[in-house]
Amino acid sequence: MKIKRLFDIFFSAAGIVVLLPFMGVVCAVVYFDDGGPVVFKQDRVGKDGKLFKLKKFRTMKNGTRTVATKDLVDSHKYITRCGRFMRRNSIDEIPQLFNILKGNMSFVGPRPLIPTEVHMHSMREAYGVYKVCPGMTGLAQVSGRDTITDERKAELDKEYVDNMSLLGDVKIMIMTAKAVFKGENVHEGGSKDRAEKRVGERT
Repeated sequence: MKIKRLFDIFFSAAGIVVLLPFMGVVCAVVYFDDGGPVVFKQDRVGKDGKLFKLKKFRTMKNGTRTVATKDLVDSHKYITRCGRFMRRNSIDEIPQLFNILKGNMSFVGPRPLIPTEVHMHSMREAYGVYKVCPGMTGLAQVSGRDTITDERKAELDKEYVDNMSLLGDVKIMIMTAKAVFKGENVHEGGSKDRAEKRVGERT
């Protein structure tokens, strides 16, 4: 078993044990804010292009259509009261520790796409990105996140895959923690023109 996988197993298991009481509190907050379900499961593209169920604490109101948040016009209208805080501080991502423990995600890797993100999907296929597991965070997320283009994200994903190392993963995780603490490069949703353009790209 590779060192990266051993790292993922150990720290995801440890994280689940340590954070379990906190996750219980978050579940209660989400439920009293907007009812159930408290955990949102969504198809994402994983290693070798296979779909898996990604887990998150639910931050969008019940009934919101399943697309990337950047494709929603006025996305703030769809986010729950507690959801904005959770998203800003990446609390909604915590259930992905279970994805990591199971083996369909890693701590570091290209962020898993929603299947409808066809343009990004085709670039990742061309770059050979799907030969590794997707991650909770990645090189693109610490290099601009929501402020860079899809083309640049795909290039950074390829760069990560081509130069992957445990030391590099640790560095990205530290950079991610700093970015989350500072709340850097997080933009929710987009304008009507931007959303319509992205829909056009997918058809």
